Amino acid sequence: MSRIAIVRKKAKLRALLGIRARLVVLALILVCPLMLDRVRLLEATRTAQLAAMANELSTLAQRTADAEREVISSVEAVLKSAAYVHAAAAQAGRSCSILRASLRVDLPSIRMLMVAGPDGVVHCSTSSMFVGSNISDRPYFRKALETHDFVVSDFLVGRQTQKGTILAAYPVSAIDTGEEAVIVAGMNLDWLSDMMSSLAGRAGVNAALIDGEGTVLAAPPDERSLIGKKLDRLALLPAMAETPQGRSSITMRDDAGRLMTVSRIPGTSARLVVTVDENKVSAGINHDIRTAYLQLALVCLFVLLGALIAAERLIVQPISVLTGVAKKFAEGNWSARVARKRLPSEFVPLARAFNAMAAQLGQRERELVASNSRLTVMASMDLLSGLANRRGLQSRLDFEWMKGQQTGHRLALMMIDVDHFKLFNDSYGHPEGDACLSRIGETLAAVADQTGGFAARYGGEEFCLLLPETGIGRALQVGELVRTTVEQLALPHKTSAFEHVTVSIGVACTLPSEHASPAELIEAADAALYAAKHRGRNNVVEHGFIRASDGPVAMAS
Repeated sequence: MSRIAIVRKKAKLRALLGIRARLVVLALILVCPLMLDRVRLLEATRTAQLAAMANELSTLAQRTADAEREVISSVEAVLKSAAYVHAAAAQAGRSCSILRASLRVDLPSIRMLMVAGPDGVVHCSTSSMFVGSNISDRPYFRKALETHDFVVSDFLVGRQTQKGTILAAYPVSAIDTGEEAVIVAGMNLDWLSDMMSSLAGRAGVNAALIDGEGTVLAAPPDERSLIGKKLDRLALLPAMAETPQGRSSITMRDDAGRLMTVSRIPGTSARLVVTVDENKVSAGINHDIRTAYLQLALVCLFVLLGALIAAERLIVQPISVLTGVAKKFAEGNWSARVARKRLPSEFVPLARAFNAMAAQLGQRERELVASNSRLTVMASMDLLSGLANRRGLQSRLDFEWMKGQQTGHRLALMMIDVDHFKLFNDSYGHPEGDACLSRIGETLAAVADQTGGFAARYGGEEFCLLLPETGIGRALQVGELVRTTVEQLALPHKTSAFEHVTVSIGVACTLPSEHASPAELIEAADAALYAAKHRGRNNVVEHGFIRASDGPVAMAS
């Protein structure tokens, strides 16, 4: 028999013994021992009732937990927006009345917003009754200042309103390190309770939103009397302690044997707790089910063993293979593919589709990385001069500053300005002005390549040349080289006293340290540039070198 014929017969046999045939055999194994109508009907009724209730409650609980998460997220978004408004208002010196106009509360989940200083005193609020109150002793306020992050409090009673509430806080220092104010929002517990109305009115079902201490924050409308009370009788604290940090929810049994689902609300210590008393849900048929189970114990044991073995070999293992490959792909292993020989024939089309999708996604990821690299380069370049732009200069300056701190080498920077460039544009036009800047950019690029420096266009007619590992003496020599090279271009400039294009150069040099910043080096070079302009332009001046006869330094245009 030929090899091709053998392969064809194996393929036909695999098709006959595919997943559909295996599931039919498994169904026969499960159904045949359960031919007694009474037992089948009772089990089906109980299973259907519990499954429907479990599925419905699971869906409702998940939706409710998601809704509560959305409320927390929306409150966080409002506080962050308010923090940006406050930071901007503080920089501009705006009054609280103007700030309050920007803090309109239009969400049903928020009752009020207020701004407290680092001492905890509220100096601005959407409700005037809170102005002047002190919240410095509140744990959520202290935690917001310590963590510089979004914080939600446990249940507490307001001093002014004497009503239970929970508060959310966000420090302005999270977006502006110079500002220590904290934005605080009072959340609407009635709104949180209304969102749980779908869980109300069900026999054997209880639901509550609790804080980290087990105090009820929200409950369905028919159980609102529980708000503000601790539910120790439900043994919530052990369940909360067993909830893994990496998971959003856990299902377990409480001390009374009821099914309990605890869902975390991210960003808070709150949890949504839903308990189901299965005995109350299916009390009518439990007695008959117990009698039927005694009769079918041996049969169920056989069915269970058969189902476990069949499911493991026919369903679980193929799915595990697909899941493992998908996990590798999600972790960044773009070469991960499904080996189709290890799968039943019904899973082969899915494996092909997955492999094709993985190949396309890998190609798109590589194209995206390449596009991002090109965009990053373009964002740091000045298209007119071909040099780095101000953003590129700042990035390189930060790098060389850090490198200088590590190696102990000096760092020099020169600010270069085209003399009387506005008059040049007025005389020759902007196209000629752009051509002039382009020529100077080419000249600086050549000098930077020759001296190991980094040239950039700082803005307008200003250029920079960064010289790593360079002292002031060498920097002045390079500055003179730049000045003479530009002068030798002999670009005509009839409105200049030199009758051709020249540049003024300010040079600054320092040893990078933790006690200084790159901005100070830029300021020093800029000050030297002004001194160079003050001394008549077309020269090179070191920072701090100003003759007494020069008089005060003027801000030359």
